[in-house]
Amino acid sequence: MDPKKRAEELRKQLLHHNHRYYVLDDPEVSDAEYDALYRELVALEKSHPELVTPDSPTQQVGAKPLEKFATYRHTRPMISLDNILTKEELVEWDERMWNALGRRVPARYVVEPKVDGVSVELVYKDGLLEAGSTRGDGVNGEDVTQNVRTLKAIMPRLLGTNPPALLEVRGEIYMTKAGFADLNRRMEEAGEKTYANARNTTSGSLKQLDPRVTASRPLEIMIHGLGATKGIEFKSHSEAMKRLAKLGLRTSAKVIKEFDSVDEVQAYFEETAAKRDALAYEIDGLVVKIDDLALREELGETARSPRWAIAYKFPPRDAVTRLTRIDVQVGRTGAITPVAVLEAVQVGGVEITSATLHNQEEIERKGIKIGDWVTIHRAGDVIPEVVGPVLERRTGEEKPFKMPSECPCCGSKLTAVEGEVILRCPNDRCPDQVKGWIAHFARREAMDVEGLGDKLIAQLVEKKLAEDPSDLYFLDAATVAGLERKAEKSAQNLIAAIERSKKTTLARLVHALGIRQVGETLAAQLADHFGTIEALAEADLDQLTGIHEVGPKVAASIHEYFRRPRTQRVLSRLKEAGVVCAAPAAGGTGKLVGMVFVFTGTMPGLTRDDGKKLVEENGGKVAPSVTKNVTHVVVGDDPGSKAEKAKKLGLAILSPAEFKALVGAT
Repeated sequence: MDPKKRAEELRKQLLHHNHRYYVLDDPEVSDAEYDALYRELVALEKSHPELVTPDSPTQQVGAKPLEKFATYRHTRPMISLDNILTKEELVEWDERMWNALGRRVPARYVVEPKVDGVSVELVYKDGLLEAGSTRGDGVNGEDVTQNVRTLKAIMPRLLGTNPPALLEVRGEIYMTKAGFADLNRRMEEAGEKTYANARNTTSGSLKQLDPRVTASRPLEIMIHGLGATKGIEFKSHSEAMKRLAKLGLRTSAKVIKEFDSVDEVQAYFEETAAKRDALAYEIDGLVVKIDDLALREELGETARSPRWAIAYKFPPRDAVTRLTRIDVQVGRTGAITPVAVLEAVQVGGVEITSATLHNQEEIERKGIKIGDWVTIHRAGDVIPEVVGPVLERRTGEEKPFKMPSECPCCGSKLTAVEGEVILRCPNDRCPDQVKGWIAHFARREAMDVEGLGDKLIAQLVEKKLAEDPSDLYFLDAATVAGLERKAEKSAQNLIAAIERSKKTTLARLVHALGIRQVGETLAAQLADHFGTIEALAEADLDQLTGIHEVGPKVAASIHEYFRRPRTQRVLSRLKEAGVVCAAPAAGGTGKLVGMVFVFTGTMPGLTRDDGKKLVEENGGKVAPSVTKNVTHVVVGDDPGSKAEKAKKLGLAILSPAEFKALVGAT
């Protein structure tokens, strides 16, 4: 086929699949099929550079780093919303709005979640994404076009054959709770600092001068408003969001609620406040708007905010307590992390006694001292964060903190790596590092060694019974029973759990090894690509960087890891112990080969991790959401929308008991 025509066809297919996966959450092809198309386009554009276009999926990762962001002037100001906190204030806002109009008219109120993220504007001209900018001061923002182009959830070209001449949309870029947790896991596994909250991390990710960093972050977007337009008209906000969704934009259309009175709005606010922690992303309230766009024009705006909209905020989740001391912890990769030890305080229904302070630079930036009264913030399930000191409560007895120069565990001189703000212990035999490595290896999503807690790991390391994870497979019940507070029965149970863990998947083993920069998702990709641990261990840098999502830094980390004598000892000992670590072949003999499962709802006696492990061990795959590629949906109590979608698609629906029977599990 003509290279130009093939490139056009590949771009069209990839943009379609990006839209299905990232916007509609309804993929049509497997990751492997997508990667094959992507690699073909990369090779084609490399051979024919003249074929590269701005809307090519290959251009979503890779522009050169900027020296600084340019200023972007908005066509229409991005003014902020006024905030309210009570029902009384909601009623007052409603009355004030109609008084300004001079009459009350029948109107629909639309309500959307107030996503806790970063406000942006996207500008499409003739269907192509031309610019992306932050809100800034409302008139001038920062031009982050290169960075927003890296987001898979943002279409570089609108769908359809007759796009508007101009379409400016406003929205919120954010991270889901799962995405933020996964990012922190990746950072921890890479031995780098973790992040305190998703909102600040989103802001920092969007404002990276190197767009490749932005591309590596799990950023999402929700479009919720309009700027200037030409060639397209809307009568209402709800209509606009639905039509924009058909153009390929991820809008608030699916989460908009419509009401006829503020009493109904209040009832929905209370309902949402009660279940906000169950949402996939953080929200700090609701946004209430008038739906009719012509009525909005008539209502107008004040100097700083529109009259026709208000942000109804949830009560804050902050508390004040005393920071009694700062301890220093050693992670499994040697990273040294300061931790605030706090007087116990309730924040969001959870007792908080400690919070990470990340590094010396962060402590100095926030101006935190030992003995300070500090504000603690906790949003949903996010790690508690020390916001900063309460300066008016200082007595003068507070003391500054300084990171040690030696490892608090083994005494090794700490080192600093160029470009990193964290210090590291260079001794990979440091007991605290070994303890962290073994704990990571035994985690449920890794080798899943049940019953191996931190106290037992500490005894094994301190008594030199385990110098790395492979030594677990050479323990016996008598040795374990001889440890402090370990009964004979529990020792036997642990040895049985270690024995069970010998049968695993390659993805779990790769994740368990604790390679810096390799988390659970990348471990699965490496397993699928290489097929055996031997092939992965022997891979050169070119083979590693040939994998989608693996850059030079990650490839170097993997390559260096497998060339360490210590790694080679671990792999040799695991093989000697009989650990089965081959990935299921595509044409394997497992009873679930060719089947794709989704788990939804609460399942007594079957956790999702257990279900995933059983599926993988039997040659099947697990998907995050219900699509037509899924073959079976395992439904527990309170399953939500996934069960309904499965019924509509006519998929096989199993109870947890039926699933266990299918795989022969008790």
